[in-house]
Amino acid sequence: MKKFTQDAGSVIVDNLILAIQENKQYLSDIDGAIGDGDHGINMNKGFTLCREALDKEPGNLAYSIKTLGRILMVKIGGSMGPLYGKLFTSFAKAIEPKEEIGKEEYLEGLQAALAGIRAISPAQVGDKTLMDVLIPSVETFEKSVAAGKSFEECLDDLCAAAEAGRDSTIDMVAKLGRSSRLGERSRGVMDAGSASCCLILCTMAKTAKTLIGA
Repeated sequence: MKKFTQDAGSVIVDNLILAIQENKQYLSDIDGAIGDGDHGINMNKGFTLCREALDKEPGNLAYSIKTLGRILMVKIGGSMGPLYGKLFTSFAKAIEPKEEIGKEEYLEGLQAALAGIRAISPAQVGDKTLMDVLIPSVETFEKSVAAGKSFEECLDDLCAAAEAGRDSTIDMVAKLGRSSRLGERSRGVMDAGSASCCLILCTMAKTAKTLIGA
């Protein structure tokens, strides 16, 4: 069964930081259509601060993800800091005791991340939020693991579900957050949180695939 070590897994966070830095303008442009236009800027700030922290004190995957989550909670304003902070710290806590990460351990991390956000947000699929990506992605990964698929196949399925969830928000009317005030005017635009969530989940998945030799 294919797994990767906690130490090797730290590159997942390295790649997450790069992905957000490279897509900061893209995320802010999406947000600007029905929001404040600062989603990418704020995310870039938090992830770059994490880069600085890890450069000073590097660690394994669980440590790196926990560091990222804590920085996002403290340093990013609005709703996304606490949400992503909870996602990452919950994921880290679930995998921290594991010496190696396989599909079952990865699933535990995803389930914990979803439970962590559900504890602080009422959002569901259809509300035009990051949950339109996170919920179907975790459920898809669960089903793929239960079906006996390989780790690589489970990761591919997760990323496909994340992309489908992201794209589904385009035709939705926002029900939560500031954009919900726009009503029908929020339809026709992708949700920025769903875009960043998809980017995060797919970056993690693609990096994990390289670690298990896919």
